[in-house]
Amino acid sequence: MSNKKKEKSKSTVSSGEIIKNKKALFNYEVVEKFEAGIVLVGTEVKALRERSVNITEAYATFKKGELFVVNLHISHYYFGNRNNHEPLRERKLLLHKRELKRLYGKIKEQGLTLIPISLYFSRGKIKLELGLCKGKKLHDKRETLKQKTLDREMERYMKR
Repeated sequence: MSNKKKEKSKSTVSSGEIIKNKKALFNYEVVEKFEAGIVLVGTEVKALRERSVNITEAYATFKKGELFVVNLHISHYYFGNRNNHEPLRERKLLLHKRELKRLYGKIKEQGLTLIPISLYFSRGKIKLELGLCKGKKLHDKRETLKQKTLDREMERYMKR
């Protein structure tokens, strides 16, 4: 019986991280991080449990005082039939009013952008970690790559 339980837990995700946006961490410098709830429909949640989501091109924007995530692609749920969701629809993000005002001010004044960093389950709810980001220049990206290779080499030498 334990083998069946293990197989079932591998196919679906019930807790923990769903997906991480590695490209955002490479292309942007994260100034501050925020945790936001996200408004979803049933088939979207089921598709997220199967990890059929892509957040590499996603970003958050304000519309009429509310925050929405754009270009977050959640694939169709296989068993969703005609009640399936639209994959690229705009989804509302849930934050406190004072956090929304603060974010709006920082985006307008400093020219920062809101980029989704990760999507994960937290106590049965799906949360989106947003990063208030500043774009990196080409030389900054090269520096990041150099640092990664140096860290990798140091780790290899430490293992010996």
